[in-house]
Amino acid sequence: QVQLVESGGGLVQAGGSLRLSCAASGRILSIDRMGWYRQAPGKQRELVALQTAGGNTNYAESAKGRFTISRDNAKNTVYLQMNSLKPEDTAVYFCNMYVRGSAAWWNSWGQGTQVTVSS
Repeated sequence: QVQLVESGGGLVQAGGSLRLSCAASGRILSIDRMGWYRQAPGKQRELVALQTAGGNTNYAESAKGRFTISRDNAKNTVYLQMNSLKPEDTAVYFCNMYVRGSAAWWNSWGQGTQVTVSS
């Protein structure tokens, strides 16, 4: 089993910044992709940013130029630096990792962290 724990959400004014963190724990041999998704009330969960083990990144159009995903493989942690936040960025943010455990690969999700951007 693999557990993901997120932190860093909160309330911020429009134009502000937040940095989300997500750390994985458990019997981990390696982690392939790491990513962040978000879900606003009444909407489907959507990809925000993704980074592969090789360092390739993929961003939602709404995140390009404002958000930066990074990872620390030694700490099994992924980060999302969010700048120039807008009210439409308000959502629950979930981290996701594709983790190689001792006996299987796990597509693991965090519990979610609330980000609220006030206008």
